Amino acid sequence: MTSYLGYSVINEVYWSLLRVVLTFCMMKVDFFNIYLIKSSAWLCCYRKNYYFCNMKAVKPKKNLGQHFLTDLNIAKRIADTVDACPDIPVLEIGPGMGVLTQYLIQKPRLVKAIEIDSESVAYLNEAFPALRENIIGDDFLRMDLRELFGGNQFVLTGNYPYDISSQIFFKMLDYRDLIPCCTGMIQREVAQRIASAPGTKAYGILSVMIQAWYDVEYLFTVDENVFNPPPKVKSAVIRMTRNDTRTLGCDEQLFKRVVKTVFNQRRKMLRVSLRQIIDAANVPADFFEHELMTKRPEQLALQQFVELTNYVAEYIK
Repeated sequence: MTSYLGYSVINEVYWSLLRVVLTFCMMKVDFFNIYLIKSSAWLCCYRKNYYFCNMKAVKPKKNLGQHFLTDLNIAKRIADTVDACPDIPVLEIGPGMGVLTQYLIQKPRLVKAIEIDSESVAYLNEAFPALRENIIGDDFLRMDLRELFGGNQFVLTGNYPYDISSQIFFKMLDYRDLIPCCTGMIQREVAQRIASAPGTKAYGILSVMIQAWYDVEYLFTVDENVFNPPPKVKSAVIRMTRNDTRTLGCDEQLFKRVVKTVFNQRRKMLRVSLRQIIDAANVPADFFEHELMTKRPEQLALQQFVELTNYVAEYIK
């Protein structure tokens, strides 16, 4: 019994020292069911087999808006948000060094990842050899998403670059029939705008456009200190699930134009901001006296924007 306890103590000391050494050596080890990954500021433990592998961490690039998540608990929580839409493939945007990828590939479904940074692509190919054929070095915003999974539906997820997150979600709307669920982490301010209700300061273009087609859940907030490098703002994780809407009941292109026009002058009443796109010389005398025209854009719910679009449709320049 004494010898067994002595062995256990020595064993624990041995593994503690090994972890410290690996932390400074930036190594990945798989040994007696312990798997350690050191990249930049994080060290994680898993259980697997028996090998050593040196990997150079990717340096975050400011021009790409890269802020690598270092908290593995948060990474797993983000990965688990895709479970709301089971049984369909997952597309990850901007995997970086794979902190989220490592949890996504544990799920029983096909995973593909799109990464614009060639250095990150090389890192991912080394870190996840089984995923090499599904790691795509390309610009998501320029891709035809119908080609990714043979025209079948998929879940969109990722730790999205803050500077293009809105563009990513507008592209999601263009492919909404292919994307029944979108999850991931973005700047908290953007998440609040997407999830906001009418009558709030954060309510805006993104709120109306996304909520027209998706149910939005603000899941949780993420602090700055769990990133490398730390961003200057807090982040948030959201989930958007396709609702039952198949048609808005108005011209969709005009709907977009109306929403963007009025929110670009959000402090003005609609009867003022809409003059930019309405042929005022040909409207009825009481056209601008309509109840909606006396409101500001943040006061209108989705169906009121639909009503407004139909109301002005005949008089658009």
